[in-house]
Amino acid sequence: MPSILVTGGAGYIGSHTVVELFRADYKPVIIDNFSNSEKSVLKGIEAITGETISLYAGDCNDEQFVKHVFESEPEITGCIHFAAYKAVGESVEKPVQYYKNNINSLLELLSAMLKFNIKNLVFSSSCTVYGQPDDLPVTESSPVKKAESPYGNTKQICEEIIKDTVDATGKIKAVSLRYFNPVGAHPTSQIGELPIGTPNNLIPFLTQTVAGIREELIIFGDDYNTPDGTCVRDYIHVVDLAKAHVKALDYLEKEKNDSVYQVFNVGTGNGHTVLDVIKTFELATGEKVKYRIGIRRPGDIEKVWANADKIYEELNWKAERTLKQALYDAWNWQKVLKSRGK
Repeated sequence: MPSILVTGGAGYIGSHTVVELFRADYKPVIIDNFSNSEKSVLKGIEAITGETISLYAGDCNDEQFVKHVFESEPEITGCIHFAAYKAVGESVEKPVQYYKNNINSLLELLSAMLKFNIKNLVFSSSCTVYGQPDDLPVTESSPVKKAESPYGNTKQICEEIIKDTVDATGKIKAVSLRYFNPVGAHPTSQIGELPIGTPNNLIPFLTQTVAGIREELIIFGDDYNTPDGTCVRDYIHVVDLAKAHVKALDYLEKEKNDSVYQVFNVGTGNGHTVLDVIKTFELATGEKVKYRIGIRRPGDIEKVWANADKIYEELNWKAERTLKQALYDAWNWQKVLKSRGK
């Protein structure tokens, strides 16, 4: 059973990917510094899998720590790299922190992979690398335009670093998954999105509002060039997204070329406005959402959704869960959190 290192494995997408790795007969090994996650997530993973997952608590920016992990886990054959700061709005306010953390953590991981001869890397990228696309839906050959935020720029830079490393060394095979907007929670309600403090993403803010934790949901602008004036995004269920990482890893494990680099969009192929999301949530749950229109938020892209043909054709992956299901699962997770006093 190959061991797979999952950096940021206690985070939102990381934790769901750990579950899917386990189900696909991989042995996940988690690195997390818990700067944007909680150790209670590990209990949720254990409840779903019935197993205790190996954990190393520490920071991917720490060279000696990363070295220690690889020395302690000689069976590691690949890495999935999630560990990064991830909020678009916050990155506009704190660019130095974002560049330092997101880029350096990748550099330390790549250095360790080369030193310990670990060949396979799946990188958590983002549709933000496309900026505001000229044509929709975006394909993998769409231009990578100037990023609208420091967060998006870190993803662009990290992709370039990975490609340069693959080309220069011939010792690493890598896939960058450019995914769109992850939403939802595990259907068991054992794990889900767990923002620290005020949520930066739409869905946890929405569910917290309905749960009475937030006074109201603020929609950032209704004067965009979209059907109802609100931003359009491609919302993908987090379980579908987690399975895409396993498919990417399977592909790398079987790939004979030792210097391959591939990029895949991971989305549903459908765009939904913020108001669409609110209406679908109300339909899925029977709950009403209190909201008001605010001003635009710096760094936000007007509209983007995926063409996901390539990942279906080459990795046999496609999104299976609907937005309605994702929002239903997100609300059930929020109710669990509320019952825990969170």
